[in-house]
Order: sequence, then structure tokens, then C-alpha cells
Amino acid sequence: MSKSAATANATKVAVPQIDNEIVGTLIQMLKLKNHRICLHSFQVANYAVSIAAQMRLPKEEIERIRMAAVLHDVGQLSVPNSIIAKVPYLSAREMSLYRGHCNAGAAMLENMDAFSDFLPYIRFHHEQWDGKGYPKRLKGVNIPLGARIIAVANHYDRFINPCEQNWAKTKKEAVRELNNIAGTVLDPEVVKAFINALG
Repeated sequence: MSKSAATANATKVAVPQIDNEIVGTLIQMLKLKNHRICLHSFQVANYAVSIAAQMRLPKEEIERIRMAAVLHDVGQLSVPNSIIAKVPYLSAREMSLYRGHCNAGAAMLENMDAFSDFLPYIRFHHEQWDGKGYPKRLKGVNIPLGARIIAVANHYDRFINPCEQNWAKTKKEAVRELNNIAGTVLDPEVVKAFINALG
């Protein structure tokens, strides 16, 4: 086997071929369910890639993070629209159902080998640096780096493009909010990398 062929095979092993038809179908379903969630997913993916590149992660890992970010909220397909429309004003029961979207999203993809490397990024993107997140209350570096990166991108987009328009913050305000929760909710090193990437 030639060196170039061996390299190509190694790349295929490192990053399994993603079934774009499956991804496209899931994205279309998200768009039909809630256009804002779909738009949010792509914005989070763009921010996450910026962070990963700023942290000089390998190209293959950046692609995993990008795909996980695009699909990070796919589990919201299992959440009733009546609950999504009420976020963040949810009862305890509704909040429990809403929080289930992390596990639901990972469960939708768990039998597909091409998605296996980044399922933890989807499942744990709502974990917090201080261990008070969900679904497993993971803490610090026990949270996969990809999930920590998506968490920062997710928070930033929620600050900039919130469900309640009067909550929208400027870039400067959003950066201040990220700094305020760095070290508690978010990984401070990832926050620093994102702020540097924003310029």
C-alpha cells in the first residue's frame, strides 16, 4: 500500500464518513419543528469551530466538534413545542422534560458508527465546569472538551440571540456575561480562547 493510500485510510478511521443524507434529514426536521433552533445550531457550530481553531485542535477534531455543534440540539425533536415556546419559563416537570433533550439527541445517533466519536459532545453540552449541570453533573475536565467548547458557543449565541428579544445583548455585554460565568458554568480556558477568537 502506498504512503498516500495508507494516510487516506488512516483519515477514514480517524473520522468516519458522515452520512450527509441523515444529517440533512435531521436538520430539515429541526427546521420544520422550530426555525430558531435550526438557525441557532448553525450559529453555535460556527462559534465552536472558531474556538477549536483558536485552541489549535487537530483538523479532524475540529470537524467532530462542528458536526456535534450542528446536531447539539437535535434531541429537542423529542420536546413538545408547547414546552420549547415557554423556555425559560418552565415548571419543574417541564424543565425535566426539556433537560432530557441532551440524552435524547445522543440516543437518536448512538447506533450509527459515524457519529460515535462525538456523541459525548452532544450528551454533555449542558454540563457545567462547577459540576452543577446536566444530565450527569460532570465537573471540570471530566466534561469532554468538545462539549465544553459547544457550551461556550451555545451560551454566547443565547446571549446574542435570546428567545426573548428584549434580553438580547451586544457583543461587549455578551463577552462580559461569558467572563462572569467562566470558572463556574464554563471552562475559563475555553472562554478565553473564544474571546480571543472574537477579537
